[in-house]
Amino acid sequence: MKGEGLSAIRDAYLAAAESAARLLADPAVAAVWDRPSALPEFSVRGLAGHLGAQVLHVSRALAAEVPDGVPLTVAEFYAGATAFEADVDDEISVRIRQGGEAAAAQGAQALVAEVESTVAQQRSALAAEPAHRIVAFFTGKLLLDDFLLTRLMEIVVHSDDLAVSANITTPPLPPQVFEPVLDLLARLAVARHGQTAVLRALSRAERAPETIAGI
Repeated sequence: MKGEGLSAIRDAYLAAAESAARLLADPAVAAVWDRPSALPEFSVRGLAGHLGAQVLHVSRALAAEVPDGVPLTVAEFYAGATAFEADVDDEISVRIRQGGEAAAAQGAQALVAEVESTVAQQRSALAAEPAHRIVAFFTGKLLLDDFLLTRLMEIVVHSDDLAVSANITTPPLPPQVFEPVLDLLARLAVARHGQTAVLRALSRAERAPETIAGI
């Protein structure tokens, strides 16, 4: 059910964040905490920390000073996000993995507790923010709802990564959570590969390209 005072994307983000907290709390994740994950060079704990950090980033952005200036569009944000084009050993990739390790440094239970308490606080915090609220993130400024869409995508994608790493079922998500991510990934796929490649991948197996990965 959509929360009172919450936009659709804010409600979807909170549902995804709650799902991520449940996934992080699954005993199967703690059981493989120190093993390699499904992502190159990521440990399971580092991947769990990176997933949890997507929730923590939101509270940090809300607590920071409201930036001046015109926010980026979502398309502009991703056009400037070099992490998606970086190799596994590039500096930005290393920093991302280090950030995940730092977030998980106190162990699985501590990470779960932090994420759960943060999500609980965010429901009222997000309901109180105006529609035009701008937040700052590493690569620029975004409207809050656009920023939440980017975190929603990260949570959904990395929930699958973590579930695969722990050999458990990827958490199913309701349409109002999954469909904004599907739409965003489709748009990113078109930006990266072009309309024709995406059209063929979705409609013509005999002419489909090898990949239309959006990120």
